[in-house]
Amino acid sequence: MQSHLYLSIAGENRIAIYTFDVSDGAIAFQEDVNVTGSPGPLTLSPCGNYLYAGLRSSREISTFRIDEQSKQLTLLRTVQLDADTCYIATDKTGSYLLAAYYGAGKVTVHAIGEDKTVQDKLIQTVETAPHAHYIETDASNRFAFVPHTVPRNAIYQFHFDPNTGMLTENFFGNLNPDDPVGPRHYCEHPNKPIFYFSNEQGSSVSAYNLQKGAPEVSIPKSGVPDYTVHDAPGLLWGFQTLSTLPADFDEHNSCAQIHIDPHAKFLYVSNRGHDSIAMFSIDEESGELTALGHQRTEPTPRVFNIDETGNFLFAGGQGSGKLATYRINRESGLLKNIETYEVGKNPMWVLFV
Repeated sequence: MQSHLYLSIAGENRIAIYTFDVSDGAIAFQEDVNVTGSPGPLTLSPCGNYLYAGLRSSREISTFRIDEQSKQLTLLRTVQLDADTCYIATDKTGSYLLAAYYGAGKVTVHAIGEDKTVQDKLIQTVETAPHAHYIETDASNRFAFVPHTVPRNAIYQFHFDPNTGMLTENFFGNLNPDDPVGPRHYCEHPNKPIFYFSNEQGSSVSAYNLQKGAPEVSIPKSGVPDYTVHDAPGLLWGFQTLSTLPADFDEHNSCAQIHIDPHAKFLYVSNRGHDSIAMFSIDEESGELTALGHQRTEPTPRVFNIDETGNFLFAGGQGSGKLATYRINRESGLLKNIETYEVGKNPMWVLFV
């Protein structure tokens, strides 16, 4: 069966479209879509018929319609920003687009119109801190988290109102790791209230439980509500951190993206420096991770992704301009190289469609 793949080729101001054979992992170039700035983050509407692209050098977000058969892109609208965004995602209803701004140190919320385009007028801007790297709502669409690398070395915790699109800071504030690990990106377990974060400076992955229930509140004589912290909704509680590096590696490294396979059996994190994909298995009951080893890949693997079957992992080499493709062993979680393709200068996003 044929599917498709979109790549942000930031150094050449284009989004490259490839056909993707889900039986053997082979890809073939289909066409380029030229854009007005260097493309970075890409995300799909929940219905899968629209693509949103953050254009970093021109400080824009563009909306494209996706042709149902060919997956060709038709530009519908472009909105101007006052800073460049490093991550974008829709909420789970597809009514709002959330964005994180690394340099500007903030997050924003735009409305998505009935025509599925991102609207010019902002619903909300929340100033956080430098190095805001990611934002997304959880599966319930009630909470959102914004990891910040060093400095701020924090995970900002928000409540999200799906009726208004507004973010409200959690009553208990941010999560501040004890060590300067620099949380960067995260992914959510599809079946459990567990989140896994890649730590950029710590070269590690951390697992957190999410408390979703309502807090227990008592009103003492002082009249000030007394919240039971461990029953607070929308808070993350860490329970495991593992290195993404071999024990004998002592050179500079930083982690980038993190992805969980659709079957929730395996987790992968990219290492820039060691130039590898760190592989982990996920315990079916507890969600705890076990290290499986490392797959060497292209220089500076900033971006990678896993297809919806869970059989393939594709990693872009920012330092080589190549895309390395792998088959995931469904029993062991290990990666087997299939092919390496020249894709262009500075691949910045990998998105299966």
